[in-house]
Amino acid sequence: MVASAKTMETESPQPEIQRESASFICSRDTMDGVYPPLLLAINARRQGMDASIFFTFMGLNAIRKGWAKKVKFHPPGFMGAIPGMATMATGMMKKKVDNAGIPPVEDLMDMAMAEGVKLVACKMTVDMMELREEDFLDGVAVWTAEDYIKYAKNCKINMFI
Repeated sequence: MVASAKTMETESPQPEIQRESASFICSRDTMDGVYPPLLLAINARRQGMDASIFFTFMGLNAIRKGWAKKVKFHPPGFMGAIPGMATMATGMMKKKVDNAGIPPVEDLMDMAMAEGVKLVACKMTVDMMELREEDFLDGVAVWTAEDYIKYAKNCKINMFI
């Protein structure tokens, strides 16, 4: 279970009034589930917006210590069901990402945090997966769904990716 409320971040999840804000939800721990919210949130910050990514269900793995490097690409449809296909497709996609000059997920995660993107873990999923605060990257906040909605209702941009 999550550590007591005293040790968890308790600041009000409200965007700054003066700035526009953007919120993204990441529910998958795959390359095509993690890259888009990271890239969009980083770019929102670069446009002067507050930005957060709410990680829920399997997306939560992306913000667990040591897990970002394990993100894979799973081909859609029957191809993804073939044994070994995800490993082969992941290698191919990582090569394409590298050739395009795009940083790996773990570097993008560092960039996002350095640029002020708020990384948020869904409390319900944290509890369901029996995780603790120390399982996550430093600086990850834990919000309830209600906290997220309070934040998101004031955002100019909200995306479920």
